[in-house]
Amino acid sequence: MGSAPGRGPGLGLGYFLLPAGGVLSLTGVITGDATLTGLSWIMWLLGILLLLWNRSRRPADPRELAAAAAAGDARAVRGLRTLALTARAEGRPDAAERMLRQAAEAGDAESMWELGRLVEHRRGLPEAEPWFQMAADHGHTVAKRLFRPGGALHRDGAGPTG
Repeated sequence: MGSAPGRGPGLGLGYFLLPAGGVLSLTGVITGDATLTGLSWIMWLLGILLLLWNRSRRPADPRELAAAAAAGDARAVRGLRTLALTARAEGRPDAAERMLRQAAEAGDAESMWELGRLVEHRRGLPEAEPWFQMAADHGHTVAKRLFRPGGALHRDGAGPTG
């Protein structure tokens, strides 16, 4: 499982180490165990350092991610998709659509699906159908269900575009 763009794996770990260090510290004080107390200080220090390190990192640049995704970097494709979904959630559908297209062009089935959903919301099902079809062709499970018999986009023409 990857981390969010612009955030290293230390962000989640830092948020885990701080309360865990607090629990160890309390346990060490209550039980009089100096080893637990010493270990808690190490956890506190590591947690704070990880959080500071993540805060100092620059956020991911969509242009760099797009170039890396076009070169076949799967991690960059996931990062680009994550940035796109963040842009969509922030009410920036044009940016989201641009980044999802780049990730979809790199062959990411999930980005094809999400692009289909975004296009459907913005311009309707007929314009989204090719993206759903592409996602299905690339193995996206939910997209494949749309095209099976009885699905919303059944290939025999019984769907909404037929």
